Amino acid sequence: MAPRIGGVRLVHDGWARFLVAEVIQEDGTRMTREIEDHGRAVAVLPYDPDRRVATLVSQFRAPVLYSDGPATHLEAPAGLLDEGTPEDEARREAMEETGLRLSALDFIASAWSMSGISTERMDLFLATYGTTDRIGAGGGLAGEGEAVTVHEIPLRDLAAMARDGRLTDMKSLTLLFALQLRRPDLFADVG
Repeated sequence: MAPRIGGVRLVHDGWARFLVAEVIQEDGTRMTREIEDHGRAVAVLPYDPDRRVATLVSQFRAPVLYSDGPATHLEAPAGLLDEGTPEDEARREAMEETGLRLSALDFIASAWSMSGISTERMDLFLATYGTTDRIGAGGGLAGEGEAVTVHEIPLRDLAAMARDGRLTDMKSLTLLFALQLRRPDLFADVG
């Protein structure tokens, strides 16, 4: 018999739910595991292939600060899958956070972001844009307390940040590496 969840106790119910699950192993032994549950998410790395730049954002992240990291860090636009398709939500997040209107999305993967603790499964996309696609200021939703700063970064600089450890967001690293694999021509002059 495969391991199974014997029962779940709700510890906290807010933006995310925190649960304690009783897991019954194949041999019948029981153990508890903590689960953070907030559902599916999306992330997109918008890039302009003509100008060889990508648009990322930075905003306050309490868990990063708590873990002795910086108060803000650079990341691809992302958010929870509230309603609609992952593609619709990726476009909505890009518009809210960066002011970019995205059309075609290039699906990369649907992956568990922290499978040892969280139920979050994230749909990852790449998307091209041009200068005429910037139709808003971005910055996030004021009603959600999102003080988002928009950064347009040359791809060569972003690749250097990944190489030397300055790009520290996992979804952003994954998307950048996917872009390097799918469009090596955009990085041809990168040392």
